[in-house]
Amino acid sequence: MTVQSDVLVNIEHLSKLFPVGAGVFTKSNTFVHAVSDLNLKIMNGESVGLVGESGCGKTTTGKLLTRLLDPTEGKIELSTYEGVVDIASLRRGSLKKFRQMVQMIFQDPYESMNPRLTIYDTIAEPLDVQGIGSVADREDRVAELLETVGLTPATSFMFRYPHELSGGQRQRVAIARALVIAPLFVVADEPTSMLDVSVRTGVMNLMQDLADRLSVTYLYITHDLAVARYMCNRIAVMYLGKVVEWAETEELLHHPQHPYTQALLSAVPVPDPTFQRGEVEIKGGISKPINPPPLCRFYPRCIRADDFCRNNDHPPLEDKGGGHFVACYKV
Repeated sequence: MTVQSDVLVNIEHLSKLFPVGAGVFTKSNTFVHAVSDLNLKIMNGESVGLVGESGCGKTTTGKLLTRLLDPTEGKIELSTYEGVVDIASLRRGSLKKFRQMVQMIFQDPYESMNPRLTIYDTIAEPLDVQGIGSVADREDRVAELLETVGLTPATSFMFRYPHELSGGQRQRVAIARALVIAPLFVVADEPTSMLDVSVRTGVMNLMQDLADRLSVTYLYITHDLAVARYMCNRIAVMYLGKVVEWAETEELLHHPQHPYTQALLSAVPVPDPTFQRGEVEIKGGISKPINPPPLCRFYPRCIRADDFCRNNDHPPLEDKGGGHFVACYKV
């Protein structure tokens, strides 16, 4: 079976606000704008990178797309085998079926597993919750996934506990757990950042191979542009809850147009001790995302900003040619 649209995930005006200082009997008028008016389209079968510095809203976006958090407003349309479903409007009773289509791989393989469950129980739990297969079928499915993610022979891993595995092995178990019910869409939240450098490439190659073999679409959350380049077809750059640039990977990395993207790329380490780095063209510090003014989020740090930027709302994400979208009045 195939989904009924080339656009697998359509995100429109998605926002998430967290109240600050609210009490039991009082409401707060102050909010952290973690995600603000996000608009993206993720195509079926592609891997999309979401990059930006810590605190920009990447993980919150991932949790919204998997409905681990409820959105404040906006739409998240998922194209399924049966038609288009608005994830944002699903109520608790409707989420069980949705969980079979969308899964998440968490950043920390040490904290995302129950230490009291064996590897078999960890991977088979989604099958149990969804009522898929008999006990024998589940054993076969778990063994197959363990072999697929490179934990062989499967019989030597199935009844171990998480503390008996290395970090790389645990992350492979986390990948198997996410894929065991054959989801359409997987949000991977920095799945290699907690791993040793020696095993990162193996896990990234595994995820790419599984995407091709199992027709999985990824949203790959990372702060590492080198990883995003290796893993993703397109990249969205996020700053303080807003996507400020969005383009195909090589186009964005070779021709960055937003001043924040240019600053990010200028800070990437260069493996050449003789390389002389110029100053990063950015000023000030990170602004607080608490009740931000309506103007451009990057305005306080931008070297191009002028009176026009100060007197107008945040610029819209516009196509500057060839599918290269930028949210900047000065581009």
